[in-house]
Amino acid sequence: MKRIGILLAATADDAVFQARLAAFYQGLALLGWSIGQNVRIDTRWATAKTAEIRKHAAELAALTPDLILAHGSSTVGALLQATRTVPIVFPAAVDPVGAGFVDSLAWPGGNATGFMSFEYSMGGKWLELLKQIAPGVMRVAVLRDAASPSGNVQFGVIQTVAPSLRVEVTPVNMRDAEEIERVLTAFARAPSGGLIVTASGPAYGYRDLFTTLAARQKLPAVYFEHLFVAAGGLMSYGPDYLDQYRRAAGYVDRILKGEKPADLPIQAPTKYELAINLKIAKALGLAAPPSLLASANEVIE
Repeated sequence: MKRIGILLAATADDAVFQARLAAFYQGLALLGWSIGQNVRIDTRWATAKTAEIRKHAAELAALTPDLILAHGSSTVGALLQATRTVPIVFPAAVDPVGAGFVDSLAWPGGNATGFMSFEYSMGGKWLELLKQIAPGVMRVAVLRDAASPSGNVQFGVIQTVAPSLRVEVTPVNMRDAEEIERVLTAFARAPSGGLIVTASGPAYGYRDLFTTLAARQKLPAVYFEHLFVAAGGLMSYGPDYLDQYRRAAGYVDRILKGEKPADLPIQAPTKYELAINLKIAKALGLAAPPSLLASANEVIE
């Protein structure tokens, strides 16, 4: 019987990640893997806290499973500190090359491989979408993880696109909840403000804070992932992670059958999804353009 470890920066009652795991299990089943019969799975719900992630990463690595599935840069980074021998597959990670997880996209070279979250040009798309649903926005606070190279690059892309859309952008670092609330409250005192939450591990832990502050301060906001819209956010655009979890099952299957992570290229998303919460739009006094609604994969009414 093969043994798979799973490390997630979420809690066990997180419906979004439960759905993603279900997609992964579905993918495994289609490839002939049956839990309890020819594969055993140990899942660790590490929350988004760095200390918890590191603890569970070390525990999983010590079990020496045949493979570990890990979502996001925060979990993959912790696992690579714990082991350089156990194969790791990530259904999503921002800039795995820049983060030092792999040598290159074509030839990862180490014990980790998987799927990118997106290309950095996505930052410009977030700003364009924000202007479509809230044309009056002239100032945008961009929440980023300044401790991660990807956080700075994402902000840089948005900053490059901003002049063409006549928008002024301001970086806001995700250090702690109190600072985020203080800075965004001050930012919202001036009119015509909006918000973009860029992709990072810490952002998951602040999900409810971001959506609550955006609603309280009347800030139209665009997020990098659907789960923020499900939690009460206005709009999101990003990869279809259910699809990536199913595709990750294919890499898991190949590694369990003898292939090496070092030889399996990093893959880019093939499906993206746009979600819009019309309840939140109405509360903000916004009317989504018909063209935007027509292109949405999910509209919450």
